[in-house]
Amino acid sequence: MSNEQLEKLVFLTQTDTTIGFVSQNADKLTTIKQRPPHKHYIKAVNSLKTLKTFTRVPSQHKNRVRRSSKTTFILPNSYSYRVIKNTHHLLLLNRLQWAYTTSANLSTQAYDENFAKENADVIVEPLKENRDASSIFKLGKTSIKRIR
Repeated sequence: MSNEQLEKLVFLTQTDTTIGFVSQNADKLTTIKQRPPHKHYIKAVNSLKTLKTFTRVPSQHKNRVRRSSKTTFILPNSYSYRVIKNTHHLLLLNRLQWAYTTSANLSTQAYDENFAKENADVIVEPLKENRDASSIFKLGKTSIKRIR
């Protein structure tokens, strides 16, 4: 399958924190989740090298971002990024390099396996529900604030 075809698909997969939708197509995710279009998605990246193509991490926080796992960072550009280290999730992300990631449910609703499977183009097994949410930190040039 070509990269152009992969970019249009919505995958249902076990992410590093939960069962989620993964795609490079934010508009399709917004439609599926019935989510307000102005809300940004977390952009999961397969490496720090890929992260550098999107934004610059403030010098004071580089080690924190490099060493953290299951942690989302809101960077000064107001977008959220998570460097993935989970080997299962990396199998997909290494093909895509980056993808938007979100929980596999309607916005503000609980996970529904039928809804998730009906709205995914590709289902990547195995799927197991996990309640471990990622930590979220907002990074400023010199400050850090814990969001979750």
